[in-house]
Parts: sequence; C-alpha cells; structure tokens
Amino acid sequence: MQLVLTNDDGVHAEGLAWLQRCMTALGDVVILAPSEPYSSCGHQITTHRPLTVQRIAEGRYALDGSPADCARLGLLCLRADASWLLSGINAGGNLGIDLYMSGTVAAAREAALLGFPAIAFSQYRRRGGSIDWDWSGQMAARVFRHVSALQLPPAHFWNVNFPDPSQAPSQPEIIRCDPDDHPLAVAYQYEAGQYHYRGVYQERKHQPDSDVAHCFAGRISLSLVSCGILAANSSESESGPR
Repeated sequence: MQLVLTNDDGVHAEGLAWLQRCMTALGDVVILAPSEPYSSCGHQITTHRPLTVQRIAEGRYALDGSPADCARLGLLCLRADASWLLSGINAGGNLGIDLYMSGTVAAAREAALLGFPAIAFSQYRRRGGSIDWDWSGQMAARVFRHVSALQLPPAHFWNVNFPDPSQAPSQPEIIRCDPDDHPLAVAYQYEAGQYHYRGVYQERKHQPDSDVAHCFAGRISLSLVSCGILAANSSESESGPR
C-alpha cells in the first residue's frame, strides 16, 4: 500500500512524525508537508508562483506551500500510484465547522477531489492539556485499519478526531457520526485598541450525536465528509436526478 502523508502543522511537527512511525508497518510511506505551519489556512492553494520541494530525508519532503498544495503535488507528481492520502495528526481538534477552516482537513478534501481515498486525523485536547503522541499514533493506525476495509464513496473522505487522552479509556470506542453544524463559541475582548480572541473551544454548542459530542465524551469520532456539489453530481449520475 502506497501512503502519502501531510499535515498543516509543518513537516517537523510531532504529530506527523508519529503518524509516519505508526503507518510504516501498514504501507510504503512518503511525506510531503508544508515547510512551515499553515494551521487554520483552509483550502488555500498556490497558483501565482512556483513551488519548491526540498528533500529533508529519505521519503520525507518539505514544500513551500499549503496542505492542499502538498496533496496536489504529492498525489500528482511525487506518488501518482498512491493508495491513500493521510493528513495529520493535527495538534488540536477539527470538529464540526472546523472542517471549513482546517488545513489538515483541506489536504484530505483536495485528495478526494482528485479521486484519491483520504483521511484526516486530529487530536483534540482540553485547554492546558498535553498530547500523548504515541497513543495518538496508535489510535491513527487502529482507525486506518478500520476504515481501509470500508467502502469510500466518490468525492468523500474520512475525518477523525481522537478524544483528550485524559478523558478517554486506553481503547476508545470508534463512533460513526456527522459533523456538528453549530458555530464556535466566538468571543473577543477589546484591550488597548486591539481585539483579542477569547472564545472557549470546549464551550461550543453541539448536537448530542455529533462528532463534537462523541469526542468531548471520550470517544473517537469518525465522520464521512462529502466534498459537496461533486458528491451530489456523482450520486445523480449513478441513480438519476431525485
């Protein structure tokens, strides 16, 4: 199995290193990740300038571009025979409407748009909490074994969030669920002529069976995410307009 790995925290991020370590036993791994952090960049792409790939080590490359750029070059130029694109492990959750802002998720979405199976991994943590990357990597391998046996519809990808390890059992239940559609708990404080963000992630509203609810409750949330209009068109072409 040929695996392309990327992220939005940058090529030197711990989450990416542990993802590589835990996925090596499952396939032939190559990394193409941003040379610097691109957190919360959304589905940003680069078309106005050339992109440069730098070889960091054997099978590990850095790109002076976004996570979506990495997905494009990784799958079309570096490893066109890829079986999957794996993005993460992100340092922080990507739940609900975070999907619109996350560079981690954007890489998986871009892969799905290009016709490749893809999955995004994120590690939620409560404010002030730490991340056990060894545990996160083991959970990523466990979930990947699970989803690789499932059928992935065209123009869809998987989005996975691991619960805070301090709030979860050693082997949390994997729950299929939909992303929540509530807005974040956005708040700002005005100080000395500037606005400072003061939103509290853990205080976001959510539906009881959503990815937010399950992840906050100590379970692994597994969401099948559509790329939108392309997925709708794909369904119509198979079964006719509804």
